[in-house]
Amino acid sequence: MGCASKSLFTLHFPPPPRPYLAAATNSAAPWPSPPNLTPLFSSLHLKPPPQFRYLVLPPLKHFLTAPAGGSDAGNNNNNSGGGWNNPFDSSSWWWHDDDSGGSSHNLALFSSIFLTAVACCFCHLRLAYALASSLEDAESVWEVKGGKWTKLVPDFVRDAFVADGGGGLGSISFESLGLQCKSLFVQLMLPEGFPDSVTSDYLDYSLWRAVQGVASQVSGVLATQALLYAVGLGKGAIPTAAALNWVLKDGIGYLSKIMLSKYGRHFDVNPKGWRLFADLLENAAFGMEMLTPVFPNHFLLIGAAAGAGRSAAALIQAATRSCFYAGFAAQRNFAEVIAKGEAQGMVSKFIGIGLGIALANQIGSSTSLGLASFSLVTCIHMFCNLKSYQAIQLRTLNPYRASLVFSEYLLSGQASPVKDVNAEEPLFPAVPFLNWKPANKGQPTVLSSEAKDAAAEIEQRLQLGSKLSDLINNKEDVHALFNLYKEEGYILTEHRGRYCVVLKETSSLQDMLKALFHVNYLYWLEKNAGIEAKGTSIDCRPGGRLEMSLDYVRREFDIVKTDGESVGWVTDGLIARPAPNRIRPVYEASSVAC
Repeated sequence: MGCASKSLFTLHFPPPPRPYLAAATNSAAPWPSPPNLTPLFSSLHLKPPPQFRYLVLPPLKHFLTAPAGGSDAGNNNNNSGGGWNNPFDSSSWWWHDDDSGGSSHNLALFSSIFLTAVACCFCHLRLAYALASSLEDAESVWEVKGGKWTKLVPDFVRDAFVADGGGGLGSISFESLGLQCKSLFVQLMLPEGFPDSVTSDYLDYSLWRAVQGVASQVSGVLATQALLYAVGLGKGAIPTAAALNWVLKDGIGYLSKIMLSKYGRHFDVNPKGWRLFADLLENAAFGMEMLTPVFPNHFLLIGAAAGAGRSAAALIQAATRSCFYAGFAAQRNFAEVIAKGEAQGMVSKFIGIGLGIALANQIGSSTSLGLASFSLVTCIHMFCNLKSYQAIQLRTLNPYRASLVFSEYLLSGQASPVKDVNAEEPLFPAVPFLNWKPANKGQPTVLSSEAKDAAAEIEQRLQLGSKLSDLINNKEDVHALFNLYKEEGYILTEHRGRYCVVLKETSSLQDMLKALFHVNYLYWLEKNAGIEAKGTSIDCRPGGRLEMSLDYVRREFDIVKTDGESVGWVTDGLIARPAPNRIRPVYEASSVAC
């Protein structure tokens, strides 16, 4: 900023006037008038400092020439005019060698004048900076770089804005040092431009993750200590045997990553629940490792099971972490959010390892004390994990979140806020009793209970990627469905109480989201209008249930998408795990192979 400002003002504005220098002449000269304001500060309506260079001392020629009425003689120094002769004249009283003590008197007088001039110069300098500082509140200029704001102050000597140095060495204090340390911490730990470059839930998530990271490392240190005692490291065991058991334990555990990788699509649909499950699995693995000193003969079996659990937990954590970071990147700064997240994790690990070593030294080889400490740390770890996941506000639409948004729209005509929908989403949809939540009496309920019940029931009844041959067994129904959904990427029908969505070969994520909106409207017709299924061919006729609902979906789907985007939802498609079944309709043929 400084270099850019300097080149700017050099090209477009004249330099400030030089300090006043007066020639030694015998004629009196009038006082010079202050120069005009430079273009920069006149355009900003800023006042320059007082022209101290005109007020410190009169021009030198006033010392060298006597005012009117002064004596012209060099010997009479107390004439009626009170004027001064040339002080540098050899006959002047300043330099009269015959006067006893005159030399010291002249030196003292000259020193007094010189010190007075320096003091006046210093006072005017301070006054100039004080006047400049008084204008800061009215005319503040800031340089913004990401999330860092630097205050700029006018420099009237260089005719430019410069960074506010805080007043020089005199202003260095513990407070300023603390601010500098805070600024450095923010630069290292948070994405550039924080908080504007990330979403509002990023900070809460990061804080809770930092605490849980510390607790996780403490548990890891305790578990590692227990493992070392189990293999007899502290009892004179052979190092080769201990190393062999360790390698076998980890090698068997790595197989769990390979086996679990095929469930990767499930992690996208419900990342919060899977991440919490991974944390439970990791703590269970730590617990098994803590028990190895109690059963040293089964070290390999227990260690392998614990290693498998930790490897599976690491895979799930790595897979779901990207989902969270992608949601945090409000300015599409994915890489930076991930990098800062890793930096935060390293700080938590560093602190956790230190605390774990200190705690392990206090525990020693006591298994009971180690288990008690491990239980306490595990509770802290899981609580922080739960709070961090509750702070996350996922903006993508999975079947539950999309059904809740669509159901509330059909009931109230408004799109549901992101925060409210995430607060209602269960972490474990398949295990209802694990989704208990305390009642928030202080917060008003935004989402209706009907919409919540509808979302839960639709998620249970939805079958995405159904086989057409399992749903239809006659030619008339096939033709009716193909003709009705000819322009769509899906085919929807109801079969045995389930909403079956048959996906075409060209189906996209957008088609699946549209199909889910169609399902929600069918459910709304069933619950609020009492219109139930009467048969596939009948429902596909004009005025039938499927035909009427499809006509509504075609008219309203783009509207509900626009409303959802206005409150923060990402409506580019549905995040789901459909079955791999697809069809390719051939409308010219008399029969269709499925």
